[in-house]
Amino acid sequence: MFSKNRIKHIRSLSLKKNRQKYSEFVAEGPKIVNELLQEFHCLFLAATEEWISSQKNIKADEYVIVSPDELKRASLMKTPQEVLAIFSIPERKFDPGVVKNELCLALDSVQDPGNLGTIVRVADWFGIENILCSKNSADIFNPKSVQATMGSMARVYIHYLDLASLISQFDISTPVYGTFLNGDNIYKKKLSSNGVIVMGNEGSGISPKVEKLINERLFIPHGVGRSTAESLNVAIATAIVCSEFKRELHL
Repeated sequence: MFSKNRIKHIRSLSLKKNRQKYSEFVAEGPKIVNELLQEFHCLFLAATEEWISSQKNIKADEYVIVSPDELKRASLMKTPQEVLAIFSIPERKFDPGVVKNELCLALDSVQDPGNLGTIVRVADWFGIENILCSKNSADIFNPKSVQATMGSMARVYIHYLDLASLISQFDISTPVYGTFLNGDNIYKKKLSSNGVIVMGNEGSGISPKVEKLINERLFIPHGVGRSTAESLNVAIATAIVCSEFKRELHL
């Protein structure tokens, strides 16, 4: 049943404190919901009759058929898209040992939910399965973050932890990369197939506490002979860095 209380509960999940209280988050739209249904436990789903009829098997504890107007009343989006679902937030633990064999991303105080979601999508494209977020980074279960991932959060695991404490535990031989204006040219640098790539805050970059632990400083060259933008958007910079790491692996 799509009651007023149900709608009220869905809309309450726009707030982080309620997502934490109930351990639930909302996803909307056919592509994203279909992707997440393969990975997350779906507690409730509301969709138009057209969407329901197009599905062979709906992996949800409960689902209801609703009108577009009903969906609009519950939606956290300006333009609702056929289906809305409530998923359980899973409990995940990060094994520090994975950095010995694969690349991980680390986000140091990335604040914008859209940037976070886009970075998850970038990681998915380049086959990076783990993203380590400082505890003050944006919440991946924020509706804006969820939408920006376009379903990639079904394949990329996001962990919230004390970055400095974690990195300090790594073996001294583990590459810990970071981007700086005084780093080595990324296009001329020999890059590793394992380790951690740290990306910093949108305005202040990598925090001093984490910077001290970085042993490989990288620089993304800008245009020469003319003035350029002062900096790159963190999601765009992440895409450039990940692309260069993967290009080197395929040489």
